Amino acid sequence: MTDGDFIKVNKKELEKIKALFIMNTPADIYTWMYPIKILLEEGNEVRIIARDYSCTLDVLKELGFSFKSFKSIKSKYLKIFEIFIHINKAYEVSKNFKPSIIIGFGVDAALAAALLRKKCVVFMDNEPTPILQYLLTKPFVNAILTPSCFLKNLGNKQIRFNSFKELAYLHPKRFEPDPSIYNELGINKSEKFVILRFNGFDAMHDIGRSGFSKNNKIKLFYEMKKYAHVFVSSEGNIPLELQQHKLTISASRIHHALYYASLVVADTGTVPWEAAILGTPAVIYGSFTRKFGNFKELENKYGLNFSFTDFDLALKKAIEILMNINSKNEWQIKRSQLIEDKSDAVDFIVSLIKQYS
Repeated sequence: MTDGDFIKVNKKELEKIKALFIMNTPADIYTWMYPIKILLEEGNEVRIIARDYSCTLDVLKELGFSFKSFKSIKSKYLKIFEIFIHINKAYEVSKNFKPSIIIGFGVDAALAAALLRKKCVVFMDNEPTPILQYLLTKPFVNAILTPSCFLKNLGNKQIRFNSFKELAYLHPKRFEPDPSIYNELGINKSEKFVILRFNGFDAMHDIGRSGFSKNNKIKLFYEMKKYAHVFVSSEGNIPLELQQHKLTISASRIHHALYYASLVVADTGTVPWEAAILGTPAVIYGSFTRKFGNFKELENKYGLNFSFTDFDLALKKAIEILMNINSKNEWQIKRSQLIEDKSDAVDFIVSLIKQYS
């Protein structure tokens, strides 16, 4: 089913919705942020449970959301058991709240919905998700929302829509870049700056993957420093040599920094993907991008990001972009084409939630 097919059948008026959102990462928060605001403005009720992982809880607090939290299991090899923690927290919240629908990003939302006998909508754009998660998700959900470029066929519950989850919060209709971010970064507006983003490799889908070595991180930093101010952001430990260059802005301000950056270089997915959506060149190191329809479309159709499995080639492309004084303008033009081609993610997500509540 496609988004066009879905909108044609979405005509009925619904009673008050009681929606329970399960959030695991900051990207989850941003995806659901505007749909939640619309649901609340229309008089519906919403509850949020969130994983205590990375800066997830900090982002929720900074954005003013109330939530219940649950602990994260640190070992990526044991993370599958974290699902039971999610489900237990969902059960605790649901005893009094009694949701009409549970919304999330996969198996935890699906199993919680099965236990509580509730309707469920999940979003998926992570094709390398372990097959067990797919098998445990599909029987217990009403709809699986994926981008139209998603590489897997998930069956009759899959609804492909002509957008990306990132456009739910980075579309120009909703995101307005704030130039005061330069003050928070401590640099002048005339200065070029680069953001280096390093993966922590602590998630289940990171098993068998690796990124920049310590020596490559250091080499990358000093090469980029020849052309621009450099900030380092990392899910894991930052090499001691680079500690003083750590990006220290609040978590909820990251997208403003990504918008104004001249370049993002990373060995992880979300940050360079968001940068590309914002019209900032992104160079990604690692073979994982070949497994994602999102990355393939951004690179092959729009030329907004580049991915490499060879460090030297990734570095060469990063330098090439920084030496091109027109690169930022070129990427903004590419971004405009992307925005023109895609549908409104927020309106579609809200209509989907209403349809299945």
